[in-house]
Amino acid sequence: MDVLEVRRTIRATPEQLFDAWTQPPHLLEWWGPPGIDCIDAQVDLRVGGNYRIANRLPDGRVLWISGEFGVIDRPRKLVYTWSLQAGTTVAEIVTVLFEPRGDRTEVVVRHERIPDLATRDVHRQGWEGCLDGLDHYAQRTSV
Repeated sequence: MDVLEVRRTIRATPEQLFDAWTQPPHLLEWWGPPGIDCIDAQVDLRVGGNYRIANRLPDGRVLWISGEFGVIDRPRKLVYTWSLQAGTTVAEIVTVLFEPRGDRTEVVVRHERIPDLATRDVHRQGWEGCLDGLDHYAQRTSV
């Protein structure tokens, strides 16, 4: 099993970015790499609560990402499981850290239990695209 870590420093507070990451109206605006549209986001933000995010792919197919929150430490840390569609045998684990850096926040995404290198590469592209989207969203709004 592989591990992936991506980082981005964004001009916003940890509170703003935590909320953008966990509130559906915000997620709908920035989630997903270029070419992917977030068309639905459902978040039950509590330990043991579930989330579901629908990504519309360029070919029109919809891919659901879902999981359960294990750690919620606003505004510093989120840990949740990650499964694509139904039937994934082992849930992957995502940890997101929001670390203050002056007037900016470093967002660190650590994705664990990735089944193989090809999937890790796809996740890298996805997370880098998501962090680009979050950065652009924070620049054009007050999050």
